[in-house]
Amino acid sequence: MALSDRLPSMDFVIKEESEETEPPLLRKAKNFTRSREIKALGLYPYFRPISSAQDTEVTIHGQKVLMLGSNSYLGLTNHPEIKKAVQEAVEKYGSGCAGSRFLNGTLDIHIELEEALARLVGKEAVLLYSTGFQANFGTISTMVGRGEYVIADKEDHASIMDGCLLSMGTLARYNHNDTESLENCLRKIDPAAGKLIVVDGVFSMSGDIVPLPETVGLAEKYRAALMVDDAHGIGVMGRNGRGTCDHFGLTDRVHIIMGTFSKSLASLGGFIASDADTIEYLKHHSRSLIFSASMTPANAAAVLAALKIMHREPERIERLWRNTGLMKEGLRSLGFNLGASQTPILPVFCYEDERTLRMAMRLHEEGVFVNSVLPPGVPPNKCLIRISLMATHTANQIEMALEKLKKVGKELGLI
Repeated sequence: MALSDRLPSMDFVIKEESEETEPPLLRKAKNFTRSREIKALGLYPYFRPISSAQDTEVTIHGQKVLMLGSNSYLGLTNHPEIKKAVQEAVEKYGSGCAGSRFLNGTLDIHIELEEALARLVGKEAVLLYSTGFQANFGTISTMVGRGEYVIADKEDHASIMDGCLLSMGTLARYNHNDTESLENCLRKIDPAAGKLIVVDGVFSMSGDIVPLPETVGLAEKYRAALMVDDAHGIGVMGRNGRGTCDHFGLTDRVHIIMGTFSKSLASLGGFIASDADTIEYLKHHSRSLIFSASMTPANAAAVLAALKIMHREPERIERLWRNTGLMKEGLRSLGFNLGASQTPILPVFCYEDERTLRMAMRLHEEGVFVNSVLPPGVPPNKCLIRISLMATHTANQIEMALEKLKKVGKELGLI
């Protein structure tokens, strides 16, 4: 019997009305039972507590498992040089900033990091945000005003979509990586209206890359500004990890570049890179910057140390791509469908929700951690497990993972 036959749909289950004294707003929480029912079946793969460093192997409930679900593409989160930089930053600056960048929360280490990031991505100026999510929704909601338009790929990250919905402008969405669909959206908009196209550089679930040359061409044809979310491109794509825009040689023709620190750069936070005027405007108008505490000194120091290692050890990116090739070739030779992935993000399509959940939990039992992705993270019947590679994975670890994937994939009828 399919999981969908035994469990409620993704929507909330509406039970009989509670007592009249209960606030109506809270009923949706009481009526949400799906997660508990999945837990009762032993298929719940989320919020697994890790009690070790985020490395190629992690410890969960005392069991060592191979980590194939991390975004630490360069394998730097447990690097001794970064941990030392964090300790020194705490000794010098303390544990936090106790205020926003706008007021008392700007440190010299923030400015040093902004200058280093501007050099990395090749833009005039950079602005730090406390999270990547805040960087996206704070920038989009600030830049797109009433009477203006924001045009987004249907597979853009949730932080992009929230920024679009928070803006005062009109949202138009186009089919994933379909430049004809994008042009159809642009063609319908008043040529004189302000327009912002927002795309992921590397799409976080499918692992494919934006067709940036064509997208840049359309942005210029229709006088739209272009923003690239390069959360999964920094440290992976381009010269020395400069990102997707550098990979295509189009940095100067992309107006805004967003990046995060929680992937390749071993920390937490986000940034926006652009021309000096745009950054100055965001500094004085972006609510998620002005009304949020600034990123901790420890986080800033970790990123600075990670950037130094990335520049000093370009072989890390080479190893990341070599590992990606080994895993991709192995998975495809076994018969798994990886879609259109072009990056270290490898989606293994399991299609139905129950099989996806079973795949993740059986792999966990076999000592391999992967992420399961269900709607609304992916379209219905396109459920997948998301595998992501690190530069520090060994060939033996990849070989072991492929053996386990083969075993479980056959059990579940995927191959």
